[in-house]
Amino acid sequence: MKPRTRARGAALQVLYEIDLVDHPLGTVLKHRLDDVELEARLEEFVSQLVRGVWPMRSQLDQFIAEHAPEWPLDQVAIIDRNILRIALWEFAVNGETPVKVAINEAVELAKMYGSESSPRFVNGVLGGLAARQNELRQAFMELSSSGASET
Repeated sequence: MKPRTRARGAALQVLYEIDLVDHPLGTVLKHRLDDVELEARLEEFVSQLVRGVWPMRSQLDQFIAEHAPEWPLDQVAIIDRNILRIALWEFAVNGETPVKVAINEAVELAKMYGSESSPRFVNGVLGGLAARQNELRQAFMELSSSGASET
């Protein structure tokens, strides 16, 4: 497994735990980083993903829900929901990851951690979101400049 894929997997595990049982983000992140061997730059990447995605989950979820209307977000598996959040945050908010890379990585995570149908579901939702990449970036920029993110 590629190092950044392992880092995304660690971030996914953190997000999954805090989404599922509401443990404190900092505690879960520290424990996960203690359990997985990653270079310092990849540990920073895990932290950046978790600390970027979690406070914006409701905004990310709004855009995800628009592209999966047949699946209300509370009915989407927690693992799939967090895979979608990570990928969307990477290409629409952070902007450092090319959209195709974010989608491919999300599909890989879905294959490793999700159900049999997860890769197809994740790919379909992210494909729809990718088609609106510029619109999404603009919307997230407006949200961040208005201070609409949760803390």
